[in-house]
Amino acid sequence: MKKLLMATTAAALIATTALADDTKSEVTLGVLFGFTGPIESLTGPMAAGAELAMAEATESGKFLDSATVTSIRADTGCIDNGLSTSNGERLIAEGINGLIGGDCSGVTGAILQNVAIPNGMVMISPSATSPGLTTVEDNDLFFRTAPSDAREGQVMAEILQERGVKSIALTYTNNDYGKGLADAIQSNFESIGGEVTIVAAHEDGKADYSAEMGALASAGGDILVVAGYLDQGGLGIINAALDTGAFDTFGLPGGMIGDSLPANVGSALNGSYGQIAGSGGEGIEKLKALSGDAFDATSPYTPESYDAAALFMLAMQAADSVDPADYGKHILDVANAPGEKIYPGDLAKAFDILREGGEIDYVGASAVELIGPGESAGTYRMIEVQDGENVTIGFK
Repeated sequence: MKKLLMATTAAALIATTALADDTKSEVTLGVLFGFTGPIESLTGPMAAGAELAMAEATESGKFLDSATVTSIRADTGCIDNGLSTSNGERLIAEGINGLIGGDCSGVTGAILQNVAIPNGMVMISPSATSPGLTTVEDNDLFFRTAPSDAREGQVMAEILQERGVKSIALTYTNNDYGKGLADAIQSNFESIGGEVTIVAAHEDGKADYSAEMGALASAGGDILVVAGYLDQGGLGIINAALDTGAFDTFGLPGGMIGDSLPANVGSALNGSYGQIAGSGGEGIEKLKALSGDAFDATSPYTPESYDAAALFMLAMQAADSVDPADYGKHILDVANAPGEKIYPGDLAKAFDILREGGEIDYVGASAVELIGPGESAGTYRMIEVQDGENVTIGFK
């Protein structure tokens, strides 16, 4: 059973702001991502993906009472709990009907604890992956379309083994996300006979990572696995490793996958590899066609963001209500079998089926399948940096 989190801020304890009423002609979804901070290069496409689903629902004319769906964006800073909580409270005050976010794991837990639970607001995160979020007592308010890092640890260990890696040095960003992912990578790699020579935290925002690199270099390893953020400490660690010659190949978990990393590091990153939540097949191809040139539909966590928004609207349609107390219980129903499979571009069809009392199985852009406490079962896109670009080389 999940463990109940207590609200710790005065604002959360005395929250009296009314949730949006059950008027169904205008629906508002909050988009609470790190538009500043260590993953800011990812969040523009993520928000665009979510808003594409909202536009699709609006233009269909078949969502609820021909409802219009709009977004309100707000910033988490990715790693700023205070900013995240205050912006979450502001979104509640502005009358949102659902909350897409947070993005990074630590702030997602803070928003859940201090905003969502006290206000009875449903959250769907497209990118918070900490295993700790699996066991949080969330009053059935929290879902995520990205898989837990417990699964990513298994996948990365398999990839390392397949590439003949016998030993790794491992560094992680010093927060809930980094620690949980590092633990998962270490335990899974060691369970299949690999050696972890060192596990060392690093802080984001430093100008000099020579001290951290000294310890990592001394421990050695076939490669350096960097469980960090591509626009912050993870980038600094890689540059320090290359500058000193300590390592020339890097293992890149999800927080390190994005176009900005090879762009910033250059050709020296070629040959490094890793994985990020994602799937191939019909769903992502349909999202790419739907988005056209507006944004990169394959950008990390962008398919999951489209799917988070779509799940909100499909659950609302199933409940014939925009009240979180009503539609929250329908999210698992619309996400999973049985029912007709629904992909990006199919929302109008799905709304018709649900209006008529039928069942759908929302596959979406990221092969959605929600398990256990409402999180993604998860598939991963395997990445290798080739000629200065992240190239998809397979799926697990």
